[in-house]
Amino acid sequence: MAHGEKVYKVVKGKQTKTFTWRSRYKRPDGTWGSEPGFPTKGLAKQWGEEQEAAIRAGRWIDPDLQRMHFGEFARKWMRAKPKRGATVGKRWNLLEQHILPKWEHTPLISINWFDVDSWQQGLACDEVTAGHAVTLMSSILTGAVDAKHLTVNPLHARRRTRPTSAPTTKKKTDEEKWAAPEVVLQMAERLGPAVGLHVLATAFTGLGWGEGAGLHRDNVLLTRRQAYDGGWFECPVIRVDAEVGELAEYEGRDEDGTKTGLVLQLEPPKNAGRARDIDVPPFLALLLRYHLADWPHPYVFCTPAGKWWRRSNFTRSNIRPAADGRDALPTVKGHAPRPKWEPIMPGLTMRDLRHTHDTYQDQIGVRPALMFEQAGHKRPGIKAVYQHPTPSMRQMRLDGLQEIYERAMHNLKWRSLWGRVDLVKADRGARPTNIPQMINGDQERVA
Repeated sequence: MAHGEKVYKVVKGKQTKTFTWRSRYKRPDGTWGSEPGFPTKGLAKQWGEEQEAAIRAGRWIDPDLQRMHFGEFARKWMRAKPKRGATVGKRWNLLEQHILPKWEHTPLISINWFDVDSWQQGLACDEVTAGHAVTLMSSILTGAVDAKHLTVNPLHARRRTRPTSAPTTKKKTDEEKWAAPEVVLQMAERLGPAVGLHVLATAFTGLGWGEGAGLHRDNVLLTRRQAYDGGWFECPVIRVDAEVGELAEYEGRDEDGTKTGLVLQLEPPKNAGRARDIDVPPFLALLLRYHLADWPHPYVFCTPAGKWWRRSNFTRSNIRPAADGRDALPTVKGHAPRPKWEPIMPGLTMRDLRHTHDTYQDQIGVRPALMFEQAGHKRPGIKAVYQHPTPSMRQMRLDGLQEIYERAMHNLKWRSLWGRVDLVKADRGARPTNIPQMINGDQERVA
């Protein structure tokens, strides 16, 4: 069984009298394994006996696998753990930009928390990205444990040390922004019926960017029908499809991480909760109905040519000039002269508009069971199991959103958006049961 063998040092092709000891032991498949570098025969034999004991106990880890370089195993792990395309792209970016430059040629067994924690504090990126890099490393090392390359993951359940610096004033981030309803309406009016309706729908339904950009007309103005109070509750909905409900945009990669070009395709939503039916308030349902009658393309918020928008193009061409303002534009081929736009809300993004919807829901007192469902968020805790949205909750939310819209129109002293709807106002203080009406007849079309 386990024993030690002399290994003589060779210099210029000749064996010398200097030697060390090599451990020899029986591997699980019956072949002989070896490990060099022991100073005495006893230590070599002892190490070999420990390997054979671990093999008999079923807890043995091949030393050769423990010495595999992190970069080699990371690529193996990436091939074995397919995710949504955008997620794969983000993981490869973290690996290539932050992780592999430091750890690619490090043996798995040599990685320890002290070195990783020191490394992440010095990363030239924001705190969130540093955290994602450490989390990805930990996931890969957990895979190494599962694949019998390591006995433990040295990063598991460890808390990162935050870099110390002088106190600074906290800057306002995108996550802290929301838009007043008057701002949303001004943005929508400025951008016109097609793009403006995308802005309006995002703020009043909470559609994510990919959900709105990939929205098919077959999933718009479907009907929710629930038994209620001896009759039926019905309302129009937008459906985020469970199979193709989100437009994903990312840098394509093959199995080894080689870039294959931009990918723009429909994918399932990020998680099960994001596949949902969103109740649509009356004013937005009417605007969507007119838009679908005018719009010749299958996707509701695509380009005028019927193509999917790239997020950067949509933002640069539409959101930035509408929110930040622009100078007057002269006549060019394909465009009449365009007037100067004053700023409405500099820095506003489509993500801010999704946050705006959740803020409106909180403002009008939407119950948590419905609020989480409509936003596509997973509700934590046992209440997610026991509490469910009711038709009364849904009607209260729709009435509240309708009232936000109508009050903003009143504050702006507007009677229509894009010249296509006229608001028949209820008496002040009355329950908002009125709905917009079309002007100029059913044949009206707005460019």
